[in-house]
Parts: sequence; C-alpha cells; structure tokens
Amino acid sequence: MLLDAQVWGGRLYTGEWTGTGRTAQATEPATGTVLGEVATADADMLHRCAATAADAGRSWAASTHEERGAVLRRAAALFEEHREEIGRWLMREAGKTSAPAEMELAQCAGELREAAALTSTSWGALLPTTVAGRTSLARRVPMGVVAVIAPWNFPLVLALRSVAPALATGNAVLLKPASETAVCCGVVIARLFEEAGLPAGVLQMLPGRGSELGDAVAEDPHIDMISFTGSTPVGKKLAESAGRNLKKIVCELGGNNPFVVLDDADVEAAAAAGAFGSFLHQGQICMAVGRHLVAEPLADAYAEALAGRVRELRVGDPVQGADLGPVINEGQADHAERLVRETVRAGARQLTEPERDGLFLRPTVLSGVTEDMPAYREEIFGPVATVTSFADEEEAVRLANDTPYGLVAAVHSGSAARAEALGDRLRAGMIHLNDQTVNDETLVPFGGRDDSGGGGHFGAFTNLDEFTTWQWVTVHRSQTRPRL
Repeated sequence: MLLDAQVWGGRLYTGEWTGTGRTAQATEPATGTVLGEVATADADMLHRCAATAADAGRSWAASTHEERGAVLRRAAALFEEHREEIGRWLMREAGKTSAPAEMELAQCAGELREAAALTSTSWGALLPTTVAGRTSLARRVPMGVVAVIAPWNFPLVLALRSVAPALATGNAVLLKPASETAVCCGVVIARLFEEAGLPAGVLQMLPGRGSELGDAVAEDPHIDMISFTGSTPVGKKLAESAGRNLKKIVCELGGNNPFVVLDDADVEAAAAAGAFGSFLHQGQICMAVGRHLVAEPLADAYAEALAGRVRELRVGDPVQGADLGPVINEGQADHAERLVRETVRAGARQLTEPERDGLFLRPTVLSGVTEDMPAYREEIFGPVATVTSFADEEEAVRLANDTPYGLVAAVHSGSAARAEALGDRLRAGMIHLNDQTVNDETLVPFGGRDDSGGGGHFGAFTNLDEFTTWQWVTVHRSQTRPRL
C-alpha cells in the first residue's frame, strides 16, 4: 500500500518523514470523517528546507538524463500500480465523483510519462560565432530550486504538472500542498518519488495553513522559481513579492469563462456541453463555464435544456456513485449561495430549486442574467450556471471579452467556420470550438492571460521553457591571449 498512514501520519517529507509538533487534519467533505493527519511547517522550517534543497539540487542537476529519466519512469509505474488506491483518496479527500477523478488520474499518468521523456530531449543549439576557433553554444540549465504551491480542486495533477517536469529538468522542488487536500497533492507525490528512488532532499513536501509559507517562498533567497495555481488575489500578491526579488513566477489563476452559443447551434448539444462545463466537480474548476452567452432566439430554450439536465443529476457522496459531490468547505458553499441570492434579488430567474445540505448544493440555473449582476461579474467556483442573451455577434464578442480574466472560452455553432471566426476575436489563452471549456491534455500549452495568469503556460509543450533558463557557453580550442 502506497499511502499507509503508519509511514506519513502526523509527518511531512524532507527526504524523510518527520514530525514538527504541529498537525492538520485531512477531512472527507462528504461525511466529515477525519481521514488522517499531516504535519505542518512554518516559515523557519521552509527556509531551512530551501537551503537543504539547494544543496541536494546541485547533485541532482549534475546527474545524467538516464538517472533522472529512470526515477520518473519508476514513479509512473508506481502510480499505475497504486492508481485505484490514489483514486479513492481523490474521491474522499477532494470530494470528487468518478468522472473528474478518472480525468485527473489519466492526466497524472501522462504528466509522469512526458516528464520522463523530457530528460532526453534536446536542451540546446550550436550557434554561429564571429570568432575563429571558438565554439558557441546555447544550452538549457535548471532554474535551481522550484517552489510549487498547489490548489485543492484538482490537487494531484495541478501539483504534479509542475513537480514532475521540474524534477526532470534537474531542479530541486519544495511542494506546498493545499491544506484541504494535503494527502492527495502532497503525501501521494512524496511517496511516489520516495519509492521511485529520488535522492533525499531533492523533493520536500511542506504543508501549512494561511499565507505564512507563501510569503516565505517569495522572500527566500534559495528559491529561484515559483509555480503557483490558485486564486487571482493570492497570485497577484505572490507575483508582486516575487517581482520585488526578481524571482521567476508562473501562475494559473482564476477565470470567468464565456460559453458562446450562436443562433444556428443545436440547443441540446450546446446545453449538454454547457452543463458539463458548469457542473463537473461541482463547478470547482478554473476552466468552468462562468457565463453562458446565448443568442436571443435560443436563450429561453437553452436555459430550459440546461435546467432539464440539472434535474437529472444526483447529488451526494461520491463514494456512493453520485453525479455531483460536496463543495470543498463552508466558505465555498456560502460564496455560491450568496451570489445566487443576490443575483435573484437583482432580477434573474432561478429555474432550478435551491437546496443545500451542509456542503452539498444542488446545481442552480439562472436565466435573464445581466452584466451588472453579481453572479455574472464574479468567479463562482460552485455549481451555478448563469444564462445571458445577446442580440448579435458584435454583442457576443463584447460580452465574452468584458472580464479581467482570460483563461478559456468556447463557441458553439452549426458552422465550424463561423465558430472559428468568432473565436478568433476572443481574448483568452485557450479557445474551444463546438466543445466545452473544461479541456486539458498533457501535451498542450495550458494557461491564460490577464488576471488568469499573465500568459504563463503549463504542459509538455512548454515545460522545457518554463523550468530551465538559457545559458551561453563558449569554448576555444586553446587558451586565448586577448590584448587591450
């Protein structure tokens, strides 16, 4: 068993499992059951671990690509061996139903395989030079120590998509998992790489609550890069601190993603995609559809089709086979309820019956939503779909782009060419035509612009760029004797 609590219970990972005298509980949101405890770190401990990681990372960076690739391949094999066990933890600790859990597991397997392949790709180029007898090279070298701060919604893959390529490219890693899912996005990864034979100190897993560790990461002189996935306000604060210290940061932040339905679209097909985009994992996804923008002739039929799909969904314990599970905590549930309440008070129509049982929320469809209503403007991160109508394509483009975010957008039309033409006018890092917004693949450049992350991208297509830096090297055939 990979996740035997006798190994990690009450501990964190610094190359070995150790206690700190401080612990936090891992709790199942569906039942309130305490699943285990992990130790927590403070800023002083993070600074000590960063110094240790910097030392360990130098040897790791000097290892051969065969050595690094072998560790990644063993981690991938271990993941497959323990896939069912890891999946149960995702369902229990993160509140995932089977569909998003399987999506996440598939992505994780891909991240490990692609990271293993990254170790042996070309890392440089031979450059022309103006000096006779000199060889001029551009090569990629590791950043050094990479701090990975991971969220709770897709906890394992959103941590692993940075941890795996960072290790593959010769970096040491400090991983701060989300407090709500410290086992899924912390303990699992530490155990995989411990069993895979990663040298001690190269990966350290440091859970912690509040902003203390995030602040310490931005200030620590041993940390060369930050990979952050989380909310826009926290990301902005972290980026400001990192910028002050000239530290590289890659962010994937929030989104209020438009889903545009043109007047020639198949209503039922669009509603199926829209429901998936709004309600998968209870809407707790950065890529979730935030605003359903529908051509006026279809708006009422689309909203009713969306509501019809909601009425078919079963809400309950993921382990018992429900379609939707709980939201992660009381704060998220309160936030979604508040936005629905205030938007209905402002004049929107609620097409589905509101129902809350603790952390379980029945999905809500709001129609007649206008630009000035709270649920239109704010990122909901809960099972709520808002439907807003538009008169023509010009208004559709204006509404879709009327947001500080720029993560992902989708367009539905009976004509792929028409969808593509409108998609070309949307301001987002990712565009999906005749599909829904919740798409990800290991190979793609995943990321957004503006308040969704400022242009940083994750994925195998960009990993070498993000987790290494260029170094220019020249070699003369013999010692030179330059003269002033």
